[in-house]
Amino acid sequence: MPPSLAHEKALWAMGARTVAGIDEVGRGALAGPVSVGVCVLGPTEIWPYGLDDSKKLSPAERVALVGQLIRFGLGRAVGHASAKEIDEIGIVGALSLAARRGLAQIAAAGIVPDRILLDGTHDWLSKAPATLFDAEEAPAPLAPVTVVKKGDAECVSIAAASVLAKVDRDAIMVALSDRHPEYGWDSNKGYGSAAHLEAIERQGTTDEHRRSWKLPASSAGAAASVE
Repeated sequence: MPPSLAHEKALWAMGARTVAGIDEVGRGALAGPVSVGVCVLGPTEIWPYGLDDSKKLSPAERVALVGQLIRFGLGRAVGHASAKEIDEIGIVGALSLAARRGLAQIAAAGIVPDRILLDGTHDWLSKAPATLFDAEEAPAPLAPVTVVKKGDAECVSIAAASVLAKVDRDAIMVALSDRHPEYGWDSNKGYGSAAHLEAIERQGTTDEHRRSWKLPASSAGAAASVE
């Protein structure tokens, strides 16, 4: 079944004027940022043809959809938290940080959602990380959050957020691969493929690796680092 607006319509019927769908990409990667997409919708009956959970779409289909999504809804953004930030505050804190950066981008355009639909099984968004916020991005109060299991497959707003985040993060990893081609990030996107793990063993880690994670020891020493 493709995603629908059932969850969004339920919130609009309860009085919400705007609903933000939020989804993350890169949570399980060994390198690169974690990225969180945000798509804010007002009452509507239509959405881009072919929109679905980003995992069900080919790279070409996702890129083609972004061309439609940049004109869909009231606001959309992707926020990121770096590997260094993940190491400093943990993956859950980094997810919240990235999401709030995305919401801040949309708020700068005058769009603040009344309700939030969050993909997953638990609310990692509401509790803001205590550190790493600059003064200009101090965490603002959030709208009420509703967690939707498999929301990227069920909710139009979350599916849109998932595609936006996936395409944006993939582009970042391809660009980073130009600097560190030995890790194959253009194909594995920072996840733990056999080739990526072998490259860490041979070359050590880079500043883009999540060094607080359990990574293979380098043959040149566990603390090996590529600048």
